[in-house]
Amino acid sequence: MKVAILGWGVDIQDVEPYLRAQGNEIDILSEPFGDLKKYDMVVRSPGVYRYRPEFEGVNMTSKTKIFFDVCPGKIIGVTGTKGKGTTSTLIYEILKKAGKKVFLGGNMGKGVFGDLDKMDSESWIVLELSSFQLIDLHISPHIAVVLMTTSEHADWHKDVDEYVNSKANLVRFQTKNDYSIINSDYENCRKIAECGYGQKIWISRKDWKGEMRLRGEHNKENIAAALAVSKILNISEKVTHEVIRGFRGLEHRLEEVKTVDGVTYYEDSFSTTPETTIAAIKSFSEPLVLIVGGSEKGSDFTDLGRVISEAKNIKAVVLVGLMAERIKQAILNAGGKTRLFEGAKNMEEIIAQTKAISKSGDIVLLSPAAASFDMFRNYKERGDQFKMVVLGMGA
Repeated sequence: MKVAILGWGVDIQDVEPYLRAQGNEIDILSEPFGDLKKYDMVVRSPGVYRYRPEFEGVNMTSKTKIFFDVCPGKIIGVTGTKGKGTTSTLIYEILKKAGKKVFLGGNMGKGVFGDLDKMDSESWIVLELSSFQLIDLHISPHIAVVLMTTSEHADWHKDVDEYVNSKANLVRFQTKNDYSIINSDYENCRKIAECGYGQKIWISRKDWKGEMRLRGEHNKENIAAALAVSKILNISEKVTHEVIRGFRGLEHRLEEVKTVDGVTYYEDSFSTTPETTIAAIKSFSEPLVLIVGGSEKGSDFTDLGRVISEAKNIKAVVLVGLMAERIKQAILNAGGKTRLFEGAKNMEEIIAQTKAISKSGDIVLLSPAAASFDMFRNYKERGDQFKMVVLGMGA
């Protein structure tokens, strides 16, 4: 067959050798795509919107759809507005500890086609799946996990209904032999639960009351979801709780870096919106030195300013990047009396400002609430630089 791949991000590249090995002739296209009707099959990257006018009459598929068609094992699909990566990884670690043959992939830049030849009917494949991947999914996984679902990607989806309907495909095609784990705390999750015939298992952050290494009340929702998967698979509580107690979370997401002179440094560079930074702030009761700011992402900082001004434990805020002034004004408009520091031009200067104001027992938290492109290439580089400077400090 003559096959076109639309886009060439890291999340599509592993399907190309698989398709080529099937004897297909492959063209890799970037925009504009030209006449797609000459191809027998067109494989879109997740970021390419499915229902563009020029796709009318085209045999369109996706890497995710192809994988669901050919995967020999059982799939555990995880979606939600927030928490997908953390929950997917936690489920993977629990299954691995329990001795299952398990693979992890989906929306995290890790391809699954490279492991396809290692999979068999006894394999479990944990996939983190975004609305981009789910919008045209035609098969639901054996176990579907629907985490907090609010709204996101308004620039990609035509409306919130399309976003929620895309997520609903995770459960829509389930049979009575399948399972849907649904967070009951959110209205959109309850809507999604109306789809499909899978056995519905309701979870809430109130379900987890045990010890955990992860910070934040929101992570109790992620743990509750992983716990529900463990129960379906009859994994012992001893194994599950051991993994949960030791799980440190994902890189760049409320990641504990190091304690220096009694001050503990946390890196949360993945928080590029006010909402995720608010969740990070609420994860700590200790005295907090907060690093916020970065480049424009069209965010409204009003609520963030209010949360910072009302938080009793925030002793200082280090403002950085192009959004520093807007966040500062949001704090001042909310009546905030927190000490504000400005002017740092690089990560060394940012950390130096925090050192000058922090003391033993304090937390220094990088949770920017903004994109990174004014000072860094991406959120990963921003987080990596933070960790490099902190790890280079004395014990």
